[in-house]
Amino acid sequence: INNQLATKIEIPEGITTVSESAFYGCNTLTEVLLPDSVTSIEQSAFQDCMGLTKITIPDSVTGIGAYAFCGCSSLTDITIPDGITAIEQSAFKGCSSLTEMTIPDSVTSIGYGAFGDCRGLSEITIPDGVTSIGVYAFENCTGLTSVTIGKGITNIRNYAFSNCTGLTD
Repeated sequence: INNQLATKIEIPEGITTVSESAFYGCNTLTEVLLPDSVTSIEQSAFQDCMGLTKITIPDSVTGIGAYAFCGCSSLTDITIPDGITAIEQSAFKGCSSLTEMTIPDSVTSIGYGAFGDCRGLSEITIPDGVTSIGVYAFENCTGLTSVTIGKGITNIRNYAFSNCTGLTD
């Protein structure tokens, strides 16, 4: 595949892992279809795919690596499956067009810079199972006006909501 020209990728059934940096920098990629056989999206798998607007992550996925969707600035919404327990470092950093994000109840930690620079997010609910919100987790989310933090939180790290200038609630 010429990674610089592909616009739509359909991963074949039977593939279990989207490996580290597999589609890194595929600027023309707009849509990815993942089969139910995929269980892991590794570090930087779709990093800097600036044209990516649509991806459905199947419920079979239990791991999303650091920087997996970092810099996917055209991505408008994404659903994280219920099997995910951690949102890794900078997993969605720079997804500036992301307007909706549902964090499932299975998540227990939100890593360093996980949603940094997601300026399109207006509200976020941190489920009760989350115990830790990492440093810079929501830094520069200037569109964020409302955050609901669950009852299980024990640690909100430095600068977790730094420069969230629109935060009112």
